[in-house]
Amino acid sequence: MHAIRPLPDQLINQIAAGEVVERPAAALKELLENSLDAGATQVDIDLAGGGVKLIRVADDGMGIDREDLVFAVARHATSKISSASDLEAIGTLGFRGEALASIAAVSRLALTSRSRVKPHAWRIEVDGGEVGAPQPAALASGTTVTVQELYFNTPARRKFLRTDATEFGHCEEAFRRIALSHPDTGFTMQHNANVRYRLLAQGRRARVDALLGDEFAAQAAYVDEHGPGLSLAGWVVRPAYATSARDAQYLFVNGRFVRDRVLAHALREAYRDVLHHERQPAYALWLTIEPRIVDVNVHPAKAEVRFRDSGAVHQFVRHAVEKSLASTAAEQPAVSASERLGVAAARVPPIASTLAWASRPTSSQGSMAFGAAEPASFYARLFGDRVPLLDQTERTERTERTDGFDLPNTGDHPLGFALAQLHGIFVLAQNSDGLVLVDMHAAHERILYERLKTALDRSLPMQPLLVPVTFAADPLDVATADEDAEVLSALGFAMSVLGPATLAVRGVPALLVDADAVALARAVLADVREYGASRVLTAQRDELLSTMACHGAVRANRSLTVPEMNALLREMEATERAGQCNHGRPTWYQLSLGDLDRLFLRGR
Repeated sequence: MHAIRPLPDQLINQIAAGEVVERPAAALKELLENSLDAGATQVDIDLAGGGVKLIRVADDGMGIDREDLVFAVARHATSKISSASDLEAIGTLGFRGEALASIAAVSRLALTSRSRVKPHAWRIEVDGGEVGAPQPAALASGTTVTVQELYFNTPARRKFLRTDATEFGHCEEAFRRIALSHPDTGFTMQHNANVRYRLLAQGRRARVDALLGDEFAAQAAYVDEHGPGLSLAGWVVRPAYATSARDAQYLFVNGRFVRDRVLAHALREAYRDVLHHERQPAYALWLTIEPRIVDVNVHPAKAEVRFRDSGAVHQFVRHAVEKSLASTAAEQPAVSASERLGVAAARVPPIASTLAWASRPTSSQGSMAFGAAEPASFYARLFGDRVPLLDQTERTERTERTDGFDLPNTGDHPLGFALAQLHGIFVLAQNSDGLVLVDMHAAHERILYERLKTALDRSLPMQPLLVPVTFAADPLDVATADEDAEVLSALGFAMSVLGPATLAVRGVPALLVDADAVALARAVLADVREYGASRVLTAQRDELLSTMACHGAVRANRSLTVPEMNALLREMEATERAGQCNHGRPTWYQLSLGDLDRLFLRGR
């Protein structure tokens, strides 16, 4: 045991840097917030090596006086607050006075600034925490901060950084959040001398279009709600257009991007009755609230907030979003003429016609992986050994005839045998007790989930695609596919990088070969990004496999043949926990003959 001693200032600064500057993106965020707090109307960003080699942020803000330059790079020195009471109503993005000092402690930093009221610019340099004297410099206006060789003096921390592509992806996301939160400020950003963004000062809608794509707002409901001391404005994507991706969720409180549990829960609740469980809310929302009723001094990264009356804020946000979604509830995605005919065909025929329609192969969709066969040979092969030929009297007593199909005795099969498909969603089956209703997507999802869990113990087999599928991907997805190729391979995926924003899927898990390869790849990459490569195969394994199973399961409005329906029932009977899907919903429901008698008031 060592005696207790005070730590050297340099070590204190490096520890503080670990709290504030965990990677280049965090340093970029702090510098951009300083520029915005200085009243900048234009901010120019230059990065190299994913921000590790260089981060330069130049703004046209109010600038810093020569005598304040030393304080600017000192810890706990700030112009934004002066007393404890100021913490109760913080109106700026930064306020702790730690950012520049923390960055300077682990880099070679140069700060050049010219105050708007002074005729000359001055420059100060800090090398790994060693502060030099201010020197005259040339600068037209504002402030330029140059950060080079981040973590050069802390090699243990630097080795935990990822590739340049990954670090740039995080920098890009930090930039996107800042640029969205302040659309009235112009921004440019370049990486390795290539211009990536050039954004004019513009309104929120134009900034959302520029950063999230034109389709985002076009497919979203507008939110504009006001209450005592707070307001909410922005866009929430309509449920019909929601996807499985979690990468379009932007929420700002007084101009600050936050990840807050209260607000996140309010948004999930607003979508609860209209969004399918596998889909994710997508939104860009600005919450403006009286500073005295929100505390942003919760975490060094300032990404968390605490509301004085969290219940009232939760209710306000939930109701505002619910109101906007309800106003567009009747709007549905465009349906083609052929799709309308398909829906009509599913609604009109009686059971006999529906059986014939459901058993017809569908040319536009591949067969489910259930080993389906033609109806006659299917029944003969599957039940011939256990259901001997009967004379007509016995057959009448032990089977019912429907459109030419003999339904065998159901005693050995609790879920019975398929009669028909209802609206492309439910399988109707007859067992010895009565009628069985099966949610085919939920049931198939549980089957795939259990298969995937078993297969992953030996590494999931991969099925190469005859024709690779390419898709546009953001830099973080590209970096994830490149860096975590081994993990993706263990999950049964083969992906390759075709360019800085393009990926190709060359193979998918053999169990999910009928799934949408792009949607499946996006979902898996999102999970690997969020949880990390090591956790997706350990602590988050089941969540990831559940996501994969959901994408691989047969979709609603998919026409199944009768053999496919029966094969699904047999798989359910052989699968553990088949009574619930991965999300806890029931997969099937029994209506006994007694239940049916009561429904039709028989015997009364």
